[in-house]
Amino acid sequence: MSTEIRTPASANLPKLLPASPAPGMKLLAPGLHGSSDALALAGLARESAPLAVICAEAFDALRLAAELSWFAPELRVMGFPDWETLPYDHFSPHQDLVSDRLSTLHAAARGALDVVLIPATTMLTRLPPPAYMAGFTFFLKQGERLDVAALRAQMTLAGYSHVTQVVSPGEYCVRGGLIDLFPMGSPVPYRIDLFDDVIDTLRTFDVDTQRTIYPVTEVRLLPAREFPFDDAGRTQFRQRFREVFEGDP
Repeated sequence: MSTEIRTPASANLPKLLPASPAPGMKLLAPGLHGSSDALALAGLARESAPLAVICAEAFDALRLAAELSWFAPELRVMGFPDWETLPYDHFSPHQDLVSDRLSTLHAAARGALDVVLIPATTMLTRLPPPAYMAGFTFFLKQGERLDVAALRAQMTLAGYSHVTQVVSPGEYCVRGGLIDLFPMGSPVPYRIDLFDDVIDTLRTFDVDTQRTIYPVTEVRLLPAREFPFDDAGRTQFRQRFREVFEGDP
């Protein structure tokens, strides 16, 4: 005798919400306790994806991400983390956080996610326009020609830092015919091996051992920051600073 165990991931989800709300309308769902909010959101996402779910706390976003992946593993769920810095702090957000944020924004612009989970405090930060993301995103493919000088200029314009050894997102290094780079939004760095001016191989590598791991055919490079850092961007910042803040800057 065989026994089949049906989990909510394979069974039809119960409908805990009466109907999908129309744009601009509120939908009250009292009586949701424990993980039932994740179950209700999973059913709603299957009907009305994509969804932007604003959570009261960052912990709620992490919890919902784990529970949604169990109730509906076919849904593409991503979190939008906070910068974890206070206004007027003298240090920048960690590069890993910026990398995750840019990856989520890129996926949202491409329609490659169903649910994005956002803490309420994170919603207070202005976001870059889609045109900025599209203008500073480019791809490198195996077999195509590559101008190293043009790549340096493009990486600098996108906000990447030239270093002697790549260890974190937003960095790149050029050593003759070898180019190491750690794209924003990527969990691993990549090593480009050039044959003359042609990309011969593209491989991931380990930042600790610096040894290559497995080959790939394409690398996506997102901008290194959420705002432009070129001359035009700095000029606009100075102008806005003088307009908004009083006194001598």
